[in-house]
Amino acid sequence: MLGPVEALSATASGRTAVQTQAIPHPPYRLPLLGDILGARPSRPVQTSIALSRRLGPIFVRKFLYREILLVAGAELAADLSDETRFAKHVGLGVDNLRRLAGDGLFTAYNSEPNWQLAHDILLPAFARGAMESYHPVMLDVARELIADWDAKADGPPVDVAADMTKLTLETIGRTGFGYSFQSFERERPHPFVAAMVAALRHAQLRSFRFPVISRLLGARRADRRNDVQLAYMSDLVDEVIRTRRESGAGGDDLLGRMLNEPHPETGEKLSDLNIRNQVITFLVAGHETTSGALSFALYYLSRNPGALEKARAEVDAAWGQESDPKPAYGEVAKLRYVRRVLDESLRLWPTAPAYARVAREDTMLGGRYPMSAGDWAFVLIPGVHRDPAVWGPDAESFDPDRFAPGRVRERPAHSYKPFGTGERACIGRQFAIHEATLVLALLLHRYELIPDPAYELRVTELLTVKPEGFTLRLRRRTAAAPRPAAGPPARPERDEEPACPYAGGVSGR
Repeated sequence: MLGPVEALSATASGRTAVQTQAIPHPPYRLPLLGDILGARPSRPVQTSIALSRRLGPIFVRKFLYREILLVAGAELAADLSDETRFAKHVGLGVDNLRRLAGDGLFTAYNSEPNWQLAHDILLPAFARGAMESYHPVMLDVARELIADWDAKADGPPVDVAADMTKLTLETIGRTGFGYSFQSFERERPHPFVAAMVAALRHAQLRSFRFPVISRLLGARRADRRNDVQLAYMSDLVDEVIRTRRESGAGGDDLLGRMLNEPHPETGEKLSDLNIRNQVITFLVAGHETTSGALSFALYYLSRNPGALEKARAEVDAAWGQESDPKPAYGEVAKLRYVRRVLDESLRLWPTAPAYARVAREDTMLGGRYPMSAGDWAFVLIPGVHRDPAVWGPDAESFDPDRFAPGRVRERPAHSYKPFGTGERACIGRQFAIHEATLVLALLLHRYELIPDPAYELRVTELLTVKPEGFTLRLRRRTAAAPRPAAGPPARPERDEEPACPYAGGVSGR
């Protein structure tokens, strides 16, 4: 039986804080309808961030019967990170994804045992030894992207987000499941991508439906189309699983462990249905977030020549005149400034831009706002990452040096949360960061990136975020500086939070 926390999740209840009268809300609230004026179902995060600038670090939005408590300030977000008082909440758009991913790591309720079972079985698949085994595959896929971009150099601009999606989907498919989507052999994206985009959009828009009006406007037809997309994705994953099982191959990748490894303590194994749910979770979240991070990093570098010069100088110092560098696994961690570029890009636009937290017990949020057990709140991560109390008056500007070790140590805990928080956070951090650092460095080493001067950043939301319509023209670079003699191995810089030894941008948040 579900406890109060999971019962709320399971019903996607409209309940948030017990007493919201003292909490700001948007002006011009309408009877029955709530705060629909100015609401944009296709841009919920961006409209909420805009509201936070006017209303403050905590506010309430109401749609019909549902009140949603939103937190956009670092201090309150840090309080919600207290695992003794708060836990992950599956709500709204994420809850709608359960028809696709069931009790996978990202969409499982806290009361469902499979998230912990899968987490414990998969954890060794992202230890250092496993990560080293993934590196050659990451490099191979990166070189396929480079071959594709070489053919387009000095030609029409490339669609950055689309190409990063090809790259990251191919990487997680091959490293995790031994499956190739043949991404760079296709003129059009793999049908899995189209089905995934449609499913994510459907899940997001479903959260804003008006019950009767939606039926009149064709919601049932949309649901039927969504069922077709979900069935296609499930069938493809079932075929991947069946092929591996029939081959008799083991493997230390994600699929091999899910099929063959028992829990290290209980001996329990994952069911076939849950394996499907986990594979879908990794394929979707494990590429969508990383592709967005790379796209934003390339956008900000193309608009910030000083940062671009520093990043490129670091790469050139590492690889010099090599026309086709093949860096070893350990070399990637030495690219510290490139990593800072990614961290700063994820600060401004964390690609999984929100997570929800639910009270385990009656408590006071921030010592001021009463919450009863089962009440929940959304954390708007871009708002937390732009809080001037933490990030300064220039919080909206792009500055990778914010992540220099000394400045990281000066910041309060829980003020940087691109991978979520708590025991359900980030089963994908190290995999995603390694892949993104490797790819970004290779692209900087090989190309001059020429942006469209007329382009202004537009952000598209499908539960994740990425730049919309962002293109670059490419020009092959001339020879870089000679590579210096190898020095001693670099010690990794201190992360703001303990490194999470998991993978692919997937998180349980």
